[in-house]
Amino acid sequence: MNATGRILLVEDHAPSREIMKKALEKVGHTVVDVGSGREAVEQLSGGLEADVVVTDLMMPGMDGMELLKAVKAMDSTLGVILVTGHGTVESAVEAMKGGADDYVQKPVNTVELRRRVEVAIQRRSLMREVAELRVRLDEKYRFGNILGKSKAMQQLFEQLQLVAPTRSSVLITGESGTGKELIANAIHQNSPRHNERFLPVNCAAIPADILESEMFGHEKGSFTGAIGRKIGKFELADRGTLFLDEVGEIPPDIQVKLLRVLEELTFMRVGGGETIRVDVRILAATNASLEQRVSEGKFRSDLYYRLKVVTLHIPPVRERREDIPLLVDHFLAHFKKENARDNLTLSPAAMRCLIAARWEGNVRELRNLMESLVVMATRPVIDVWDLPEEYRQLPPEAAEEVLVTTGPVRTMEQIEREAILRTLQETGGNRTKAAEVLGIGLRTLQRKLKDYGEPGE
Repeated sequence: MNATGRILLVEDHAPSREIMKKALEKVGHTVVDVGSGREAVEQLSGGLEADVVVTDLMMPGMDGMELLKAVKAMDSTLGVILVTGHGTVESAVEAMKGGADDYVQKPVNTVELRRRVEVAIQRRSLMREVAELRVRLDEKYRFGNILGKSKAMQQLFEQLQLVAPTRSSVLITGESGTGKELIANAIHQNSPRHNERFLPVNCAAIPADILESEMFGHEKGSFTGAIGRKIGKFELADRGTLFLDEVGEIPPDIQVKLLRVLEELTFMRVGGGETIRVDVRILAATNASLEQRVSEGKFRSDLYYRLKVVTLHIPPVRERREDIPLLVDHFLAHFKKENARDNLTLSPAAMRCLIAARWEGNVRELRNLMESLVVMATRPVIDVWDLPEEYRQLPPEAAEEVLVTTGPVRTMEQIEREAILRTLQETGGNRTKAAEVLGIGLRTLQRKLKDYGEPGE
C-alpha cells in the first residue's frame, strides 16, 4: 500500500502547479498549493501540518534554497523535494547537501514525482519513530528509574553520574538478576553516545568457535561456511557502546584480540587483511569473580585491568532489603496497569514475607513473582496465602523494622485490617478463635473479612 500524506506544493507557474497537484491528489495525497516561498512560510508558521514540501528551485522573491533553510529551521524532519530545470541540477545537488531530501527535473515526470514524494513521506515517518523511540529510551533508562533508597544504591547512583559522560571502560559486577544490563543501558543513554547504537553481546551464549567471527566479522571464504562478508559487533557498534555480558566466558585466544582492540581501537576481520579502526566504548559485566579466573589462569590479567578502569558493583537484593518495598510497589503498579487490574493491593503481611524472602534470583525474580501475583490474583487484596509456598516464611524482626521505616503511612483502617488478617493467620484460619483473640464478635469479624474481599468459610 502506497504511503499518502499532506503535501505543501510551492510553484510560481500556475499551470505547472496544477498539473503536479492533480497528479499527487490522484494517488491520495492531500495537497495545499501556493505560488511563492513567502506564502509557504506563512502556511507553515500558521499551523499547517505537512509531511513533504515540494518546491520549485527558481522562484522570484524567496527561492527554493531560501525556503529549504526556512523549512528545516522550523522542522528538521519535514521532507523537502526541489523541482529544478536542466540548468540548475548542480544547485539542486548542493541543496541536498543542505538538507533537501530529493529533487526532480523539469519537465516533471508525474510518476517519478509520486515515487519520490512517497519515499520522503516514509523517511519522515521513520525519523519520527526513531525520535519517539529515543524519547522512550531516555525516559526508561534515566537514572531516576533505577530504584533504590539504600546506602549502597545511593552510592551506585553517584558513581553512575560521574562515569556516564566519560569514555572509560566500565566493569559491572553483581549476581545474576541484579540488573547489570539495565545499568549498562543507563550509562549509554546518559552519555554523549546516546544517539548511537547500544549493542549487547552475551559472550556465554555464543559458541566459542564462532565468537571471533561474531565479534570482529569475517571475509567471504575465510572458513567453511563463510559464503559472504560478515560485519562484526565492533563495526556495528562504531561510535556507540558495546556491552559484553558474561565477559569472563570469553576464550583465551579471543581475549588477546579483544585486548588489542581496547588498546589500539583497530582489528581485522577473520580472513581479512584490512585494518579497521573503530570508536567504541566498552561496558562489560560478569557475575563471576574475574580476579579468581585470573588467578586460575582462565582470564588475562592485562585484559582484566583494561576492562576495570571503573568498577561498579550492584548489591544483591538480600543486602538491601530496605529497597524491597520500593521495588514491590513499582512492579505491582506496572503489572496492574499492563493487565488492567487497577483494584489490586498487597497486604502488609504479604509485604513482610517478601521483605524476608531469600531472593536468590534478585530483582529479576522479584519482578517475575509480582507479574505472576497480579495475573493470578482472584481477590482485590494479594495476601500471604496468595504467595508461593517458598515465600510464606515468617519474617524476622528485621523485616518488620524495614516495613515500618520505609513503608507508607497507614490509616487506622489499614492497621485494623492488618491485625485481623494476622490474627486469622496465627489461629490457622479459625474465625471463632480469631474473634475471641481480637475481642470482637464473630459476625463483626465475618463482615470485615467480607469487606476485605476474603473468601468465605
